[in-house]
Amino acid sequence: MGQEFFINSQELEDKIRQLLPSQGGAGAGFDLSASTQIIPTIDLTESAEGSNVRADLQTSLSLNSITHNQIANTTTTIVNNTGYFRVFGTANLTSGTFCRFQLTDGVTTKDTLVFNSNTASTMVNEYDFVVFLKAGDSLQAESNSASCIIEVVTRQIADIDGNLVNPT
Repeated sequence: MGQEFFINSQELEDKIRQLLPSQGGAGAGFDLSASTQIIPTIDLTESAEGSNVRADLQTSLSLNSITHNQIANTTTTIVNNTGYFRVFGTANLTSGTFCRFQLTDGVTTKDTLVFNSNTASTMVNEYDFVVFLKAGDSLQAESNSASCIIEVVTRQIADIDGNLVNPT
């Protein structure tokens, strides 16, 4: 049998009231306690969320879950669906070239990643980032020369509400 200790901390009590209103946050005060008794905890979060795949496995690549594009001397819309997307690949540049990724809603465009080359040798740049697209948003890749080649792979990792998308 373990020993029980009462904790008097206004900061902890305020945080519990904020996070767990049904546990006394809206009512009268309550006491916090700690115990030396070991109580096992089982995390059922993934099952409760409807996913039985570990988060690292959930982001796996599969034949049907990725899209590949190669962009040279053009601007291409990479993704225009809603949700969270992982974007990764390489940008190969020679002197005087640039390539970039940009988010747009059709009116406003913002650069998210830009590569410039001022050297005579070929530069190979790796990238890996995540974007969120709401309705009407899209991710574009732009290359200003046939000597600037963007290899890009995308994979949706969650829908617009943050629900994880498993590979198919």
